[in-house]
Amino acid sequence: MALVNNLRFNNSNRQFYTELRKRVDLYFRENNLSKTGNINMYLKTVFMIGLYFVPYFLILFNVFESKLMWLFMSALMGSAMAGIGLCVMHDANHGSYSKNQKVNDLLGFTLNLLGGHANNWKIQHNVIHHTYTNVHEVDEDIAPPGFLRFEPHSKLKKIHSLQFIYAWFFYGFMTLMWSTTKDFKQAIRYKKQGHYTNTKTTLGKQLTVVILSKIFYFAYMLLPLFLVPNMTFLNWLLGYFVLHFIAGFILACIFQSAHVVESAEFPVPADGSNFENDWAVHQLKTTMNFGMKDRVFSWFIGGLNYQIEHHLFPSICHVHYYKISEIVKQVASEFNLPYHSKRTFIGAVWSHQKMLYKFGRT
Repeated sequence: MALVNNLRFNNSNRQFYTELRKRVDLYFRENNLSKTGNINMYLKTVFMIGLYFVPYFLILFNVFESKLMWLFMSALMGSAMAGIGLCVMHDANHGSYSKNQKVNDLLGFTLNLLGGHANNWKIQHNVIHHTYTNVHEVDEDIAPPGFLRFEPHSKLKKIHSLQFIYAWFFYGFMTLMWSTTKDFKQAIRYKKQGHYTNTKTTLGKQLTVVILSKIFYFAYMLLPLFLVPNMTFLNWLLGYFVLHFIAGFILACIFQSAHVVESAEFPVPADGSNFENDWAVHQLKTTMNFGMKDRVFSWFIGGLNYQIEHHLFPSICHVHYYKISEIVKQVASEFNLPYHSKRTFIGAVWSHQKMLYKFGRT
């Protein structure tokens, strides 16, 4: 990975973002609104957490003896896991869920309860991805395992010619990696890169939290294996796989369809250090919205079909993106800047598919 300390955005002209922030702030003042969550956010939180734990307890207490029902409950848990990640944990770890940081920390820790690690996520997502979106050898979201290629500046391999076929299967393994090996690898890497020092923590402290979180996570996940009559290890393993495969697949499709798409750019500093644009314009050029008129879809994925608004205002809760999107679009137009969007989510997924095909060949 490149040294992020050497990278600089061109801040000589920040008129677009200055004007945009002024108008967005005015919107909240005129409407007497808080930029954090509201009753809709709180109700969604209860729904998503309930959707995860109700099926879990139905399995644990053997309410349904049917193995097909076990799988169905696991599938519901997988959908809910993605929902918690997109609608609750994501805002909390951005500090946009509540004005109370203790509430943000508590709900952000739900990631640890689902097999991940909140602190590593904050570094990968908030610090790296949100700052250096689509930047080669920096943004880990476009640095997948070597059999996948998400950007034009990485090494092209023969196997990549088939990634447009097999990538979709491996997307389902994303949260499986979180629950097993990824957090340990990230902890060591972030220590070496100085991220733990910058965030005033230590490798020992983070590994302790990771290990204790994993122990708790697998303890409650394994309970059905020991308490449910007739549940074999293969039954449990299949349910665990289904849960994580669905969650990983949903999450991967949402995030990759916002950045690895036809309209997105993959900027490289001209001299190895300095980008052509300022940070806000960089976000516009590397990000795409989709399905903006589908309110039900937007509700389920935590407003992350408004990725442009989220990248420009990560400290604003997602329940407000629908309203401020018109402001962002208008100001971008006034400054002759792009505002990329696809009418439907399927259109965004198809655009990502075409990029998988393209990056498998050029």
